[in-house]
Amino acid sequence: MVDAEDLVLVRKVLEGDPDAFEGLVRRHTRTVFAAAFRITGERASAEDAVQESFLRAYRFLSRFDQRARFSTWMHRIAVNSAIDQLRKGRVEHEHRTELPEEGANALAEQPADAPDPERRAIASEIGRRTAEALDGLTPTERAAFLLRHYEGRSIAEISSTLGKRENATKQSIFRAVRKLRAALAPWGAEGLHESDARAV
Repeated sequence: MVDAEDLVLVRKVLEGDPDAFEGLVRRHTRTVFAAAFRITGERASAEDAVQESFLRAYRFLSRFDQRARFSTWMHRIAVNSAIDQLRKGRVEHEHRTELPEEGANALAEQPADAPDPERRAIASEIGRRTAEALDGLTPTERAAFLLRHYEGRSIAEISSTLGKRENATKQSIFRAVRKLRAALAPWGAEGLHESDARAV
């Protein structure tokens, strides 16, 4: 379903009102950052990807199909900008597990029945190993896996976003799952099943 307010702003920009693009930026910065951060895992690189995403969107706005959702189009641009950041090698490995502010605040405000120190230590180690395993994936594998297992996107959506055939997308997810399962094998790797990669 097309968002009417986005469409009005898009048309204004195309009619020669560049200031209208600021409205699109305000409406979509948060979700674009979230998509970029999920792929890069690092704040500075995600911010670079956000900048690049909106530059690309402005440059190619005339190609936007006004029958589609602008948010979907921006998500696709954000994911690909984030993948480009990974390919440029600009992500610093020691910051891959950094959380956005809202994530850090959520962890700080733990309920009274939070896990005991031993369980927290185990969870922290699993988190560290997961981050390391994600670092070991190719940019395409990482993006495909995160879009599938963290955003719940369909194979068709991921294929469209990455510009790949569905079989290639499934293979990227399958390889990512295998690598992550191998890295987390000592911890059981619950929830990471290779069959997930085959599901459409």
